[in-house]
Amino acid sequence: MDKNEERIKQFLLDHRVNAEHLTFTQSCHSVDDAARAVKTTKDNFVKNVCLVDSNGTLIVAIVKGEDRVSIPLVEGVVQKGKLRIATPEEVKEKSGYLIGGVPSFGYHALFLIDERVMEKEKVYSGGGSVQSLIKITSQELLRVNGGRVVMFRK
Repeated sequence: MDKNEERIKQFLLDHRVNAEHLTFTQSCHSVDDAARAVKTTKDNFVKNVCLVDSNGTLIVAIVKGEDRVSIPLVEGVVQKGKLRIATPEEVKEKSGYLIGGVPSFGYHALFLIDERVMEKEKVYSGGGSVQSLIKITSQELLRVNGGRVVMFRK
């Protein structure tokens, strides 16, 4: 098993997170790939858009799989000036995970959850690697990452 999958699974245990970790033989790198692996639709997934502010703070904007993040709306929510998309290297450095496998919790960041995510009872998120996912209720996701629910999608 991938060391990052092991790390997030240990986080689930240590923090008593009510979620299911799923591992696949095929890639779950994109929402389309993940939907094929689980045999469901894109609206059951969340994607974690990693942003950074001028101080290098990681901000994770969590939206439903078919939605897009409006950076100006996120800037209005966090009030930390201009934000930009994190580079793959910054994502790895700040979260510990590679793009395509980044979970929606389990590392230090400011987590924002778009209100449409909360309309879903259960969602799938990155599971630590490009071949794994986490199935979790939206309420448990909010509890475990301590995020704020706001509207910031395009």
